[in-house]
Amino acid sequence: MTEVSSLTGRLLVATPALADPNFDRAVVLLLDHDDGGSLGVVLNQPTPVEVGSVLGGWESLAGEPGVVFRGGPVSLDSALGVAVIPGSSGPLGWRRVYGAIGLVDLETPPELLIAALGSLRIFAGYAGWGPGQLEGELKDGAWYVVDSEPGDVSSPRPESLWRAVLRRQRSSLAMIATYPDDPSLN
Repeated sequence: MTEVSSLTGRLLVATPALADPNFDRAVVLLLDHDDGGSLGVVLNQPTPVEVGSVLGGWESLAGEPGVVFRGGPVSLDSALGVAVIPGSSGPLGWRRVYGAIGLVDLETPPELLIAALGSLRIFAGYAGWGPGQLEGELKDGAWYVVDSEPGDVSSPRPESLWRAVLRRQRSSLAMIATYPDDPSLN
């Protein structure tokens, strides 16, 4: 088996050619990537479900919009908390994934984290790939791989995140941000 270079902490940005409706214009933050597979959450698919209606006590910590996000098509009945912690060390109940971005143990009492969290987003489900599956999709041109920024996790305008992430690239990818929603209308 060939060695897999870790993409943990990077973003997968769906190409316009990606046909899977689960990932139409999706921006996925990879939380884990190794030779055993990959796991991430879609950062730009808010649901109408308010955080407080499913996880009481966490609503005051969730950034705007204060709703649960659809993290991906796998295990939609499970919840993941992703938070940005400013500084070099995080509190009990938070595990660093990459840089300032980490996972929140949602079993931890929220009041133990309130002083430390810079932003929090709650996801129902996740996106997952088996060994080699993501590498195959990358080879097929389904995703652009770009660096993440802490603000991507808590973008107050998730509906514009796909374009914003592409627009900030210092390459020809910036032009992809202008790709029309429906190219047949051109």
